[in-house]
Amino acid sequence: MDDKPAELDEYLDNHYIHRSNWLRAAVLGANDGILSTASLAIGVAAASDIREPIILATLAGLVAGALSMAAGEYVSVSSQTDIETADIERERIELEEMPELELQMLADIYEQRGLKKETALIVAKELTEKDALAAHVRDELGINEVSKANPIQAAIASGAAFTVGGLLPFLVTIFLPLKSMEYAIYGSAIIFLIILGALAAKAGGSNITKAVLRITFWGTIAMGITALVGYLFNINIA
Repeated sequence: MDDKPAELDEYLDNHYIHRSNWLRAAVLGANDGILSTASLAIGVAAASDIREPIILATLAGLVAGALSMAAGEYVSVSSQTDIETADIERERIELEEMPELELQMLADIYEQRGLKKETALIVAKELTEKDALAAHVRDELGINEVSKANPIQAAIASGAAFTVGGLLPFLVTIFLPLKSMEYAIYGSAIIFLIILGALAAKAGGSNITKAVLRITFWGTIAMGITALVGYLFNINIA
């Protein structure tokens, strides 16, 4: 009996769904940081013969992007939290006003999942006796501790990840030779994206090759289009 909690913890450690919220925000932030900053730097480098405008534009894009990413993620996830809170409150009222109907609804859910009608009703009754609201929130609304939105966590993860991702191309604009700067930025950004894809896949337990190919393909398109815009306008920033 004493070994069961340890065995359960070890079993749960082999799954990665509990990382999905912060991992999604972190990967999205880092990916945007690399792509946005590198694309901006490539576009300016393609239209400039001096280093200072490239550095200034890249730094401005990095700061603005990190703040925008954090704020946007916070607002977005907060909206999701508001919806979840409203649904939970609505469910609480329905449990008070029509408990029999809610009990039958819960039993129907379990029956649809494969339990026999009698068994489904027994399970529904037992879970209702223990914590009716928790049972309905989890099984009717589909909200649980893993999927529940956390605005602050998402905002911090996105903003910090964008900053880390954006710093990499920014450092390239400072230290690498000015000649063919856009190619250096592109090449380094691809390397950064490959590393990010591999790390994200490793953390999420998914296929590394597939993740790397996906992130590299779309990154190449984004930076290529930005460089093309810079060449087409061909504005010499002095």
